[in-house]
Amino acid sequence: MTSPQGPRSAPHEISVVIPVYKGATTLPQVVAELAPLQAGFETPDGSQARLSEVLLVHDHGPDDSAAVMRALQERYPWVRTLWLSRNYGQHPATLAGMASSGGDWVVTMDEDGQHDPAYIGAMLDVALREQSAVVYALPLNAAPHGALRNLASKTAKRIVAVGVGQKDVGAFQSFRLILGEAARSTAAYAGAGVYLDVALGWVAGAPAQCGVMSREEGGRSSGYSTRRLLSHFWRMVLSSGTRGLRIVSALGVTFAGVGLVWAIALAISRLAGGSLPAGWTSIIVVVLVGTGAVLFSLGVIAEYLGVAVNLALGKPPYLLVSDPGAGPLGHRPATR
Repeated sequence: MTSPQGPRSAPHEISVVIPVYKGATTLPQVVAELAPLQAGFETPDGSQARLSEVLLVHDHGPDDSAAVMRALQERYPWVRTLWLSRNYGQHPATLAGMASSGGDWVVTMDEDGQHDPAYIGAMLDVALREQSAVVYALPLNAAPHGALRNLASKTAKRIVAVGVGQKDVGAFQSFRLILGEAARSTAAYAGAGVYLDVALGWVAGAPAQCGVMSREEGGRSSGYSTRRLLSHFWRMVLSSGTRGLRIVSALGVTFAGVGLVWAIALAISRLAGGSLPAGWTSIIVVVLVGTGAVLFSLGVIAEYLGVAVNLALGKPPYLLVSDPGAGPLGHRPATR
């Protein structure tokens, strides 16, 4: 019997998901660059792979992307178009494409040409070497967004990493390689408003990274306004767990304890004949103990809210998967 860890004769099948919002001018070139991969290619480490499908997800942008998508589907038999009922945003559109994919691996890319398909093979090699279900592109040059936006992005990720404990946030990129099983499971579990990369961490574990060179955005303006970027950041914060609610719980317990100790100290001082204004001690004791009780109660409520938040976001209590050694992660190239 052949070991499931042995070389794989069939190539790794790759689905590419591209959410489309303002891609009328850039999308044809992106798909044209992907076309040679459809015939099959060899990764730098010697694995065989093939682009099996490209899924274009229409997210109701302001340009004529719909007509371009129809033309591409007619020209290339391996291009599929998906149509959302209205504009939902980049992450929901990406999740829709992931849910409809069928490849061993799913690659997510932007429509603007910033991501170079030539790196897909290198990303697959990283996944196989490190046995990682998610590989993010690691830009080796500055992102083509301008210094202010790049600084704001780094600052926001730092806040999320320190403030809410999302340690992998620095790796998050829209250019990703995901094990197909993990991608489709994430799409099945993720609830409305969830941040895609946070949801991937629920089912795929720690990600790996692959160095890439980012390109210019094809001369088109960004689809993200300041309001959208702030909304994007806030969704990442809210999706990154319940540490914020736990902080409320900790504050409640802390204030309740400090209030009780201070109230006892004031009461002892008053009984010992301390020179405190009449009535002041009793008022302060009531305020401190009452405030502590209120905050402690809010902490208890916050714990229940934390459970509800995880349920609302779709965080699964567990996920059954197939034997990793018998799946794509176990199919490595033969030793040369």
